[in-house]
Amino acid sequence: MAHTAGRTTPRGQGRLAALAALAALGTRPGGRRHPLVAVAMVLPLALLLGIVSGWGHMVLAQASSVAGMLGS
Repeated sequence: MAHTAGRTTPRGQGRLAALAALAALGTRPGGRRHPLVAVAMVLPLALLLGIVSGWGHMVLAQASSVAGMLGS
């Protein structure tokens, strides 16, 4: 108990500050993110959702059909 009595900030604020610093990465002074940072944040989730929903198989089937029509 003696070690925690001198603590001035709650334990969770350190984590929140770290998350806020991570979220501010690539943020411009006006509060907007750089477009490449936004793409880097969204792309992994988009790819995961595409794989789960079968999007990858559909794209491969369409590409195969187009390649067959072109005679490749």
